Amino acid sequence: MNFNAHIRPFSIYLKVEKNLSDNSIEAYIRDIEKLFQYLDLAHPELPLSKLSLKHLTTFVDWIAELGMTATSQARIISGIKGFFIYLIAEGILQSNPAELLSTPRLKRALPEVLSREEIEAMIAQIDRSKPDGERNAAMLETLYACGLRVSELVDLKLSKIDFEEEIVSVIGKGNKERLVPIGKVARKQLKKYINTVRNHLDIKHGFEDFVFLNKFGKNLSRVMVFLIIKDLAKKAGIEKDISPHTFRHSFATHLVEAGADLRAVQEMLGHASIITTEIYTHMDSGYLKEVITTFHPRSK
Repeated sequence: MNFNAHIRPFSIYLKVEKNLSDNSIEAYIRDIEKLFQYLDLAHPELPLSKLSLKHLTTFVDWIAELGMTATSQARIISGIKGFFIYLIAEGILQSNPAELLSTPRLKRALPEVLSREEIEAMIAQIDRSKPDGERNAAMLETLYACGLRVSELVDLKLSKIDFEEEIVSVIGKGNKERLVPIGKVARKQLKKYINTVRNHLDIKHGFEDFVFLNKFGKNLSRVMVFLIIKDLAKKAGIEKDISPHTFRHSFATHLVEAGADLRAVQEMLGHASIITTEIYTHMDSGYLKEVITTFHPRSK
């Protein structure tokens, strides 16, 4: 499905007919392109004339699953509605599939999203004078840099971190392995923890390859990670309902809202598509590193 031919005329329409600023027009186009990306993946042969409300509703469900906030969903839906009003006005379509499109009522609230400033505030509360301080800093930086599940974090192995290639190999749900780029700040903090704290621990047999260890030389539990994060959020004065998953959710949201390719974010999260597990092709790790370097706030 080729929508690209409609982008420039739609931009001109927004400029001339709606008198929008260049920044507003760019925001509209970015949001419409998210819909294009989804349709190219899920329905590559679907003609524009056959696009239905069901297709659009499933797209909205998809971005919600990916981690877009309710506010961002509403903005994207507004952009989609404007785009189809334009297509109708130009006689390109005879009926408007977006006319009844609405933000879905979520059965459960999506996890909170931390702002970049809130993440920095939490990390700033870590007491670096204590040995576990460097570990906790490395832990939070890794959660946010790679979008890991807490189970993936506590099971992370030294042998699966390639500092030279700037890649972490993660075993996710269903014992599926995926490669996730790791940014500059997280790499630096991980090396500091490994070289100045971890290598002085009395590591118990069988735990030699685990990255994050407690004072007894064994890997951290998920409960301990949860408690550490709760404590740091409280010290930072953050009243949101914070958990380790909040960092994963923030990772995805910050990347997507900065304009990162949805397919690349989906790949890094290790999500199966809610439409079909087949529509996502394996992506080159070099491209994923480029996405992280370009769009992640702490990879600059």
